[in-house]
Amino acid sequence: MHLTGVRPVAVLLIAGCPSATMAPKKDDKKAAPKKGATSGGGGKAKKKKWSKGKVKEKLANLVLFDKTTYEKMLTDVPKQRLITPSIISEKLKVNGSLARKAVKELMSKNLIREILTHKHQAIYTRASNN
Repeated sequence: MHLTGVRPVAVLLIAGCPSATMAPKKDDKKAAPKKGATSGGGGKAKKKKWSKGKVKEKLANLVLFDKTTYEKMLTDVPKQRLITPSIISEKLKVNGSLARKAVKELMSKNLIREILTHKHQAIYTRASNN
């Protein structure tokens, strides 16, 4: 094999080295981060949008008894088997402090009786004839 203008040392390096005729290998480590960032879809990946969360509806409960609500409290509440300030608040649409005052008034009139009192919740029932 004889090449003009090329020294014999250079010919050995080019002919003896397999990398001189083959294309360079692609590095898989460099390509991996690009693949994960696009999430397999092509194009730019969109950022995840956070939801605003569920907003609880604001209650417009009464802070003072009007005449109809007071009469309803005196007639309907003593007929229930389970009476708590939270139940009174929900049914009569009054706030919690007013419901606690209503329970005290019903207790003073002996229309309901106490079953259990805890620091967070009090449970009452209708007064029986016993």
